[in-house]
Amino acid sequence: MVTLSATTGDDVVAIVDTLNGWRVEPLLRGVGAQCIASDPQDPRVLAVGTFDRGLFLSTDGGRTWRHADSLPASRVLSVAISPSWRVAGRGVVLAGCEPSALFWSEDGRQRWQEAVALRSLPSAPTWSFPPRPWTSHVRAIALSPKDPQLLIVGVELGGVLRSTDGGTTWADQRPGCYLDCHALLLHPAAPDLVYEAAGGGVAVSRDAGDTWEPCDDGLDRRYVWALASPPDDPAIWFVSAAPGPREAHGSGPHRAARPNRDGEARARIYRRIGDGPWRPVEGLLDPLPSMPYALLVPADDPRTLYVGFRDGSLWRGDELGSDWHPLSVRLDAVLALAASG
Repeated sequence: MVTLSATTGDDVVAIVDTLNGWRVEPLLRGVGAQCIASDPQDPRVLAVGTFDRGLFLSTDGGRTWRHADSLPASRVLSVAISPSWRVAGRGVVLAGCEPSALFWSEDGRQRWQEAVALRSLPSAPTWSFPPRPWTSHVRAIALSPKDPQLLIVGVELGGVLRSTDGGTTWADQRPGCYLDCHALLLHPAAPDLVYEAAGGGVAVSRDAGDTWEPCDDGLDRRYVWALASPPDDPAIWFVSAAPGPREAHGSGPHRAARPNRDGEARARIYRRIGDGPWRPVEGLLDPLPSMPYALLVPADDPRTLYVGFRDGSLWRGDELGSDWHPLSVRLDAVLALAASG
């Protein structure tokens, strides 16, 4: 039985595939839920970041939740649970916040440490999120399956930053990265291979995030938002993209908490195989009227691509996007997806 967890901008819900079709089960209501991550070694462990209420944690697939009340930040725009940095059998939880800061917890709730050097980088005074130019946030976190000391984060808008000593020191904006970072994915089967989705295009790193180069061949939309790849096949990648932020997020002012559902996204989902160009996937409306905010290929179902849209609809692409089916559920919006137990 497939179980996905999603954030809607308000709630956290489970989306369960049952014998009678897909069912939505509320897990956490009215918290301004933005982002979600599950532990790669135990999908029952979930971390959820919210826009104004900090971070919530669950160890039973979302049935019960604990608030990380000692986290010294209320706006959490990215979360991750490390596959390799483990303490007492638990994956270390990392939270990317606004204003831009990175915190981690080794006990899953009570004690948090900050990567203080991140905020002292020379480029930090230039970081700025255009809709709220007085601030910025850590939008993306990528972690290594083998090296617990390797941390890669993306700042919207400030570029890709890298630590090789567990967050003690940081290398500033990595050469070749895009500054308007939206998503990062370090491939679990090829740990030196990292992709960045950004406002401006896609960049790729082949040295674990140290240097980057553009990877835009075939993209006719350059405001790129989400990333996915089958965890057992680093040759195949997916991104979602729109012509620009207004199309992606609606005509109203782009605010992280809730997407504006007005307007047409004119978006596409693209697939890249090997070193070939990006090509639009077939079988969906073209262009897509709603922005694909979330792309997910679950580790235990590596031939299926799940897509969550700004308008709250969800689709499943069997055989990695070759055969598409809508899920028989509708949410207020889908901002992020995770596989959960």
